[in-house]
Amino acid sequence: MEITNTTRDGINLRGWTLRDRDGNRYRFDNVRIAPRATIRIHTGNGRDTRTDLFQDRRNYVWDNGSDTATLRDDRGRTVDTESWGRRR
Repeated sequence: MEITNTTRDGINLRGWTLRDRDGNRYRFDNVRIAPRATIRIHTGNGRDTRTDLFQDRRNYVWDNGSDTATLRDDRGRTVDTESWGRRR
């Protein structure tokens, strides 16, 4: 999953959440995304960098066939939603 900051200002994602259609949720800690930068959120284990974050889960969250990802800010407002594939 990728998140791109399309603004001219950096954004601190602390308290923001990324959720899938099944209700799996990832809450961002003190993560800053630079202006016009992209970060990748991985399901598995790894070392966080400024361009890659890891959820440290054993099982995959995102369904390759179809799923919906919803990004919400720290007040619970939907910032973006992305769906792919066909629902079963």
